[in-house]
Amino acid sequence: MKPTDPCPCGSARRLAECCGPALSGERPAASAEALMRSRYTAFALRDTAYLLASWHPSTRPTTLVLDDDPPPKWIGLQVRAHHPLDADHAEVEFVARCRVGGRAQRLHETSRFVREDGRWYYVDGDQHA
Repeated sequence: MKPTDPCPCGSARRLAECCGPALSGERPAASAEALMRSRYTAFALRDTAYLLASWHPSTRPTTLVLDDDPPPKWIGLQVRAHHPLDADHAEVEFVARCRVGGRAQRLHETSRFVREDGRWYYVDGDQHA
């Protein structure tokens, strides 16, 4: 994917202007919602290093292997709600859609985020049916 391509998170901006700076380490995500969008983009690009780095150490897995065969094709993200709880805690409800082997799937989750030392981290989430 090129920096001039549309960002996979669906923001209607180019990757270089949207999630690209967070993924490259140039600039941290400015909010919990921005971090969630960048993590969706990282899943779409299969960037396990970014996914692990943006995961809070208290809940981060030791390794993350994206070895699905065939890999999912991420096709859409809808942010349903962004709830700042205080200056350093927030929740984001979203629906992420993908296709695996031609079959459509969706992930509906409310994720929890925490900000430490000026950087947002994904903590965990509750999936909805």
